[in-house]
Amino acid sequence: MGLHMSPFISRRGFLVATASVAASPIITACTGRRNSRYAGRASSTSVVSPYGPLQPVVDLETNLPLLQLPQGFQYRSHSWTGDAMANGAPAPGFHDGMGVIAAERRGEEVELVLVRNHERGFDSPVVAPARYDRAVPADEDDPPAGGTTHLRFRHRHWLDVQPSLGGTLENCAGGVTPWGSWLSCEETLDDLTAQGGRRHGYVFEVRRNPAQTTGRAIVAMGRMKHEAVAIDPATNYAYLTEDNRESSGFYRFIPKDRSGTVGSYEAGGRLQAARVAGSRNADLSTPTLGERHQLRWIDLAEPDADPGITPVDFPDAHVEASGPFLEAWSRGALRMTRCEGICFHAGKIYVVDTKAGTGLFGRRGHGHGAVWEYDPRTEELYAMFVSGAKDVADNPDNVTVSVRGGMVLCENGKPLSGNYGPGTRLLGLTKAGASYPFAMNNVQLNATEVETAGKDVLPGDYRGEQFAGACFDPAGEVLFVNIQSPGITFAIWGPWTDGNL
Repeated sequence: MGLHMSPFISRRGFLVATASVAASPIITACTGRRNSRYAGRASSTSVVSPYGPLQPVVDLETNLPLLQLPQGFQYRSHSWTGDAMANGAPAPGFHDGMGVIAAERRGEEVELVLVRNHERGFDSPVVAPARYDRAVPADEDDPPAGGTTHLRFRHRHWLDVQPSLGGTLENCAGGVTPWGSWLSCEETLDDLTAQGGRRHGYVFEVRRNPAQTTGRAIVAMGRMKHEAVAIDPATNYAYLTEDNRESSGFYRFIPKDRSGTVGSYEAGGRLQAARVAGSRNADLSTPTLGERHQLRWIDLAEPDADPGITPVDFPDAHVEASGPFLEAWSRGALRMTRCEGICFHAGKIYVVDTKAGTGLFGRRGHGHGAVWEYDPRTEELYAMFVSGAKDVADNPDNVTVSVRGGMVLCENGKPLSGNYGPGTRLLGLTKAGASYPFAMNNVQLNATEVETAGKDVLPGDYRGEQFAGACFDPAGEVLFVNIQSPGITFAIWGPWTDGNL
């Protein structure tokens, strides 16, 4: 067996301590209600990319211009929806969250192992070593079809793909653990017990070896429309986001077993919800750039409680909410709009609220998105990025940070028509918290191109489909990312040091 070096590999591929990988925080902590660097500004700005303008770049695998990238960058696509996996079965679609869980020395090269989520409902199942639920509801023709796949990558080439978890639903995002596994999150509240199936809305740990994945729901992490998980390696506490419009909480899981080993979360623990100190039911759906809050944590007694309808005095009355959120709200917890991506970097937790802000006609929680920075040591939360316009950011979703400290946001909004035509973008953030376009979705396929590339997807214009699952290899040399539909995974590399990514 090789060494499980992720996420602790230096740029030359050697095992290093966590501290040597972690760069300075993206934005320094603010003092007072507003950070002085944001004086006079309620929202963030966009700037010219340090990497230069974008242009269509041909995929090294299919010879199709699937992405627009800065000069000097290259990429290789792999494992499109329908491509054969190692076992001969077609790769499932709806590629979503993804992470690098291991790096193993193979001679002079380092082989990477990634786990990829598939945000699928009911369809042909992912036949994996572990399958959580096989029930077929009365109103469906198929069982739960969500799950995960493992991918291997070495020396700028993809090697193979294999299924690793099945029988789950709507596997949206998740997170890499410091001990070399993947936490896959269901974004659903479906309950199939009446059809002889199981309850859904849980987190599952996927092992480095798919054959060792248990398919056991980590019930103590709560039943909700989960989005993503980030782990603080100093404590092995997990921080979780919830993607339920108007009723999204911010959660923390404290495991009983804090050894930081595979399976330790399956032993259970305490689920907590965040509240703003000195404020009951703080509404953080419309943040102002630089605003700061002190957080406190509430123990939740029933992490597996059934969902219900919010009370009359809730700001958006009669909205379906998860059981954990309803308990948390009744005890003064905060709410965000739709929490999506989350990641850990250099001692801080970064949380994306994809709909934060004010939309048309002054509608709260219908804005263009925000990024919060949380410091687990000081328990301070502040708004480091707030988009006030689509060109700055249009509903960011998944998030990652490179070893150089640069943040990448995956857009999940409408295709933006600008200098490079319509399409969703990968955005970089500068140290000052301004956004810039790093890549653009350029997937347009006609029937001839699909046939020539040997793919089993429908022709069409996919430029409006979301980016998802952005993650760097531990050395910071390759950026991996998905386009959810038609379902394509990319590996991108180039002159990263020209900018901050």
